[in-house]
Amino acid sequence: MKTLIIDDEPLAQDVIETYVNQMPNLELAGKCLNAFEANEKLKSDDIDLIFLDIQMPEINGIDFLKSLSNPPLVIFTTAFSEHAVEGFELNAVDYLLKPISVDRFMKAVNKAEEAFNKKGGNSNASDSDEYMFVKADKKLIRVNFEDIIYIEGLKDYVIIKLANSRIITLQTMKSLEAKLPSKYFRRIHRSYIMNIKKIKAVMGNMVEVIEKGEAKHIPIGKNYRDDLLAIINDKRL
Repeated sequence: MKTLIIDDEPLAQDVIETYVNQMPNLELAGKCLNAFEANEKLKSDDIDLIFLDIQMPEINGIDFLKSLSNPPLVIFTTAFSEHAVEGFELNAVDYLLKPISVDRFMKAVNKAEEAFNKKGGNSNASDSDEYMFVKADKKLIRVNFEDIIYIEGLKDYVIIKLANSRIITLQTMKSLEAKLPSKYFRRIHRSYIMNIKKIKAVMGNMVEVIEKGEAKHIPIGKNYRDDLLAIINDKRL
């Protein structure tokens, strides 16, 4: 989700930016100090999610949101709780009280991602897509999503592991993740994106897959564990 931070306090901006940069499902598109800057940014860029401070000079966050005819998803950020009810009446995804803890931030982002996916957010990663083309070995190679077991990041490259082969391409994990249908692919570690359908077992902080006929264990990062377990528990007997 392309994300915009709107807050008149630079220190508050920096805290949220740090959190945003740790979330693989967020891409920071910019930071604005007031509603006027934000209004121009929203006109020039397709923003999916805004972190919107309420107490700002001239135009507060509530009034700014009311002025938008087709607003992005909104997570309010404020040091004051008295506007919470009005914020939710404006269909805000969540309402974060400063100082914002990282676990509370992650919970809000997960709610935003769920809302984003429900409204068909990312057209490039539609669940109806079946394949993509990947540049490797001086050619574009078609890769069917169902053939991918997992994807491993290695600095500026990624390794796409298939049943009987692999493809190495110059790509970042974040940009590749944005192209994958979230219904089937989830980041489970800083260095791994997993095809959920290929998981054979979950053991502690590892998932087991079958690669070339043999069991392989892939680590689950602590920042991704809750998201993965939520998916697993949804299918649990």
